[in-house]
Parts: sequence; C-alpha cells; structure tokens
Amino acid sequence: MNLFFAVMIFFLGLVVGSFLNVCIYRLPRGESVVHPRSHCSSCNAMVAAYDNIPVLSYLILNGKCRHCRAPISFIYPAVELFTGIVFLMTYLWWGFTPQTAKMAILGAALIVLIFTDYRERILPDRVNFPLMALGVAFAVLIPVGDGAARRLLTQLLGLSLHPIAISLADALLGALVGGGILFVLGEIWFRLRGVEAMGFGDVKMMIMVGLFFGLKLTVLTMLLGSLVGSLIGGVYILISKKDTQYALPLGTFLGVAGLFAIFWGNRVVTAYMSLFP
Repeated sequence: MNLFFAVMIFFLGLVVGSFLNVCIYRLPRGESVVHPRSHCSSCNAMVAAYDNIPVLSYLILNGKCRHCRAPISFIYPAVELFTGIVFLMTYLWWGFTPQTAKMAILGAALIVLIFTDYRERILPDRVNFPLMALGVAFAVLIPVGDGAARRLLTQLLGLSLHPIAISLADALLGALVGGGILFVLGEIWFRLRGVEAMGFGDVKMMIMVGLFFGLKLTVLTMLLGSLVGSLIGGVYILISKKDTQYALPLGTFLGVAGLFAIFWGNRVVTAYMSLFP
C-alpha cells in the first residue's frame, strides 16, 4: 500500500461525498445537481467555498449556517466521511487498479440510494439508469468473475465463449435474478394482499447491483438486506407502534448490504460454498 495514494484517495472520497450530499438533497426533488451553487436550505444564502470544505467546515461552523445560524444536518459530514472511508477501503482491498474505480463508483451510488430512500422513500432513476450502463461497461472491461455463467454456459451447455461474453453473461444473470426476484415477490404480495410491498425503484436498484456483482453477491445482498430490514423494521414498528403497513426503506437496507458485499461478500460466499464440497 502506498500511503500517499491512500491519503489522496481518502480525501478524494471526502470531496465526492460533498457532491453526493447535493445528489441526496436535490435528486428526489427533480433539481439539477450542478446549478445553482450550494446554498442554505433555510435562508437560501450561497455557501462560500471556504464554508464548503468536507467535514472541516461543519466542525468550524459548529454545525450551523454562517448567515442564519440554522442547524445543518449531521447527515452532511457523515456522508462525506462515510464516502471517504469507502474510497479508502476500495484502495486497501484492490490497490491502484480498475477494480478499485469500479467498486468506488458502485459504493458512491449505493450511498446516495441509502440516504435518498431513508429520507424520501425514493431510489432515483438518475442514479440507477446511468449506473446500469456503467455496470455493463465495466463487465466488458473487468471480468465479473462470478462463475455462475461459465458453469451454466460452458460446463452444462457445452458452449465455448469469449471471456468478455462470459463476463457480460455473469452481469446479466445477476441483473435478471436481482431484479426478477424482487419483481416476482412484489407481484405475489400485491395479488395476495392488494398492497404494494415495494416500489419498482427497488427492482431497478437490484438490476443495477446485479450488473456490477453477478449472481452470487447479488443474492447475498438481497438476503442480507431483507434479513436486516425485517429485523430492524420489525423492532422499530413494535417500539414506535406503527401500523404493520408502514413503508420501510428497503432500498436503504439493500444498499447497506451491498456495501458489505463489496468488501466481504466473496469471503462469505466462499465460506458458505465450502460447506458443500
């Protein structure tokens, strides 16, 4: 590990996290993420460059707007720091490689989806659709390496395909299973109960995740996200005495599970597969 690169990538993550805050706030409102400049949501005063330094400005201003002294949500520095840590971890895991860029981009997208779903119950198409395209592009450039498509196409069907075709097949299989399972479960629940169990945004999110991960990590993401969501959501509903029809932010839990899968998913899958020699 090169310490200089590690520090630079961490600070790059802080800067990207500042932009992600803009996305988290503006995308659910249908606003541009590039215009106008950052401004206080209470008094609309423009935020000066020296008040827009990731994390540091929040601490210097004591979490308040310089002009109207309205409180600034702790989510802003949390997202910046979280993104910096995710970027640093991708470098520690994969070094200065294309895989680092791929997983850092996916991690940044998941952070936006985690917070937009938590705050607004929205998983923006302006995140999911561009990332779907990037997922396909990365599958061409970097082997997905899931192995499911190779087993299906080569070993079972006897087809001999180029490694790029295998990688694309892995990505498409992950997208099909990730989006398909959620879509089918949602339809079944709707037919049985007459209530939408999830929005189509969750389906699009898992299609995007599947294109990056392939089959195995996508299934792991869905299992972990659903399990954690059910446990935390059930406890929250009981404590807060919410109605059982209360809409939980499934995308938030799936996003957290996706971040886990980026770094530790392959280890979990390998440990699980070792149980079945």
